[in-house]
Amino acid sequence: MDTIFALSSGSPPAGIGVIRVSGPSAFAATQRLASMLPPPREARMRALRDSDGALLDRALVLLFPGPATATGEDLAELHCHGGRAVIAAVLAALSKQQGLRPATAGEFTRRALTHGRIDLAEAAGLADLLSADTERQRVAALVSAEGLVSRRVRGWLDRLSILAALTEAQLDFADEDDVGDDKAAMADVVTGKAELIADLRIVLDAPPVERLRDGVRVVLAGPPNSGKSTLINLLSQRDLAIVSPIAGTTRDRIEATVTRDGVVYVITDTAGLTASDDPIERIGVDLAERAVASADVLLWLGDGRPPREDALWLHARSDAPGREALPSGPVAAVAQSDDASVQRLWCMIAERAERLMPRSDAIALRQSERVACEEALQMLIADATDPLIVAEQLRLAARSLGTILGIDTTEAMLDSLFGQFCIGK
Repeated sequence: MDTIFALSSGSPPAGIGVIRVSGPSAFAATQRLASMLPPPREARMRALRDSDGALLDRALVLLFPGPATATGEDLAELHCHGGRAVIAAVLAALSKQQGLRPATAGEFTRRALTHGRIDLAEAAGLADLLSADTERQRVAALVSAEGLVSRRVRGWLDRLSILAALTEAQLDFADEDDVGDDKAAMADVVTGKAELIADLRIVLDAPPVERLRDGVRVVLAGPPNSGKSTLINLLSQRDLAIVSPIAGTTRDRIEATVTRDGVVYVITDTAGLTASDDPIERIGVDLAERAVASADVLLWLGDGRPPREDALWLHARSDAPGREALPSGPVAAVAQSDDASVQRLWCMIAERAERLMPRSDAIALRQSERVACEEALQMLIADATDPLIVAEQLRLAARSLGTILGIDTTEAMLDSLFGQFCIGK
């Protein structure tokens, strides 16, 4: 395997630039730059020089012998001054060494996965952590990167292995004294499957982790001139939409992304819902109807009943003459001149949004992980009593769950099989 190197800290200029070198030649490459290597896991100041002996920088050098490293192989770190020229010079000196090459995107983490330092779920969590924009995204990503998802999945796999061992034993070794009564054993399998099914359903019923990134879709809808454009400007605190007394001013959807208390909201202003023969206006109405159907939180600003039972029915423009009183039906009044009314509306939206967000103390799965769990669930709920079919269902369920961790579950099942029974006597 090649030895790779890259700048692992932020782009220069910076106070410090950390350059990582990983692979079988990591220590030899570092010695060519620093001459004298420090003891493992002890930082030492060293002069870094190129092949001609010219001084590049004075840096802290650390060595981490494999396999107990971030990548599972020998790893060296050069903590240099973070100027552009310094980093470029050290990287250039490394690139001139035979057997070294620049790392590709994500290659350090991929090597960690290859060498068993992390599993696929932890790698996915690390990717989410690197791209986290909000506090909630950071917390959810850290939970996955720290192995909470992996531990839950491994627990499921362990239980599947035990159930598979019981089933396989009845198929192949029922006549052995070590193997218990077949009816009792299969009853244990049925009970174990039911418990796993319940666990999987709880996790699948929880919101996906993508919800934290994609946000909550808040759609403003109502007839023309009902105050939608004014309200999106108030909610976003930006002049996004043109406000005019002329009906049909908004013909296309206007979107604003707002982050409040770690939650991302995508707010959409729509065209007024009305019957029209104008083909352009009709397109806008069609887009509005689709937005209404897909909204997570629908804010209805019309005086008539909203198109969805779960809509937040608002009495908009409550500061306009003749609209001061809150009529029956709407749950809240909103006025451009009343900042408190807008804040009250935000509280109502946030209460709805909270139900859609993953809890910080619960596991939130990525879409690919949810698909794997759903496949495993379908295998487990399939009705079967024949031990041969049950064994195959358990194997397929374990294989689906194993994809979350990027592992082959066959060896795990065999270990459990031979560990539970004295078969190899």
